[in-house]
Amino acid sequence: MKELFLEDNEAERLKVLDSYKVLDSLPENGFDDITKLASQICETPISLISLIDKDRQWFKSRYGIDVHETQKDHAFCTHAILNPDEVMMVPDSLKDDRFKNNPLATGAPHVVFYAGVPLVNPEGYPLGTLCVIGHEPKQLTPNQVEALKVLAKQVMNQLELRKKVNELKETATNLQESYQYLERFAVMASHDIKTPLTSIILSAQMLKARYGDLVDDKANHMLDTINHSSKKLLDYLNQMLDYSKSNTVLTKRKQEVFLTDLIQHIIKLLNIPASIRFEFHERNVYLKTSRIALEQIFINLINNAVKYSDKENGLIKLEFLEEKQFYRFKLTDNGKGIAPKEIDTVFISKMLISDEDKMQDRNAKIGLSTVKNLVESLGGEIKVNSVLNEGTTFEFTLRK
Repeated sequence: MKELFLEDNEAERLKVLDSYKVLDSLPENGFDDITKLASQICETPISLISLIDKDRQWFKSRYGIDVHETQKDHAFCTHAILNPDEVMMVPDSLKDDRFKNNPLATGAPHVVFYAGVPLVNPEGYPLGTLCVIGHEPKQLTPNQVEALKVLAKQVMNQLELRKKVNELKETATNLQESYQYLERFAVMASHDIKTPLTSIILSAQMLKARYGDLVDDKANHMLDTINHSSKKLLDYLNQMLDYSKSNTVLTKRKQEVFLTDLIQHIIKLLNIPASIRFEFHERNVYLKTSRIALEQIFINLINNAVKYSDKENGLIKLEFLEEKQFYRFKLTDNGKGIAPKEIDTVFISKMLISDEDKMQDRNAKIGLSTVKNLVESLGGEIKVNSVLNEGTTFEFTLRK
């Protein structure tokens, strides 16, 4: 067989086909009824709704045949979509130079007769065909051809309706997610600004208590710290306001992040006690992601590790692995650990809990709920493993 070349806009056609999200979908009665009716009207043993993909023709509906797809190079329908305004009729493929050596004609399913109506979307792109197939030479009557055209229009109507329904579902999901983000935003944001706000307050208190009215280099350094923390807080609030409107803002605003600098900044910001050793041995690690989101993830996780450290020699260890499609992080501590009954709900924000330190545990859960939302918004997953009185490990991924 000669190789068949489609039009120059083939890449655009494939993109349009993909937008219908129909390839490899499950059978649907509405389409199956059409192929059955087409076969009965045209008096053929086989009828197909064929969609022409990059390297195959895939059957959304098939009547009288068991296969789900065939090679694109062998597909009669590939020829049919070259002339989207015409019905392609092949009375006898074994006498047609285009198909007489085609394996679909010389072997199973023995396509001798073929008639296909291109399925053309409103923008004019042919997606595939509604076709009927016979094992013997045949001609369709004018009425049968007209009926096949009408059924092809119904296939296209079904595809358009299916696409609209999917778009509406996606829109509804996005609206629901945005509503939930807005609903949780006040609680989450109020919690997440506590860390930089605490830094501002502590710096101001230290400046006042230690130096009084004196202004020297150290005092100026404290003022610089206040200024820096205030700017970070403002930047964070602005981005969180954007995030509350749509979580996709995080995936769109990626920037290069030097991981070592980010971790050192967070350690300094949190003022980790000298009794806790922080280990991170990676160097020269650059990521491309949302810096503000990654910073908030680490602030929450590291702050919790510090908060629940109960050992004389505390340890927090960060491990990093770059994979083909993801960045993988593992943060381990040797603190109190999490009770088995709490593991399944650790990422669920609860306003009322029964633990002895209610305010501290409530804030921790709000923080971990924030972490989970941020990780998932960046296309990743997070899980936790913990042994009571031995420590906890949080492992999460971020899509590149």
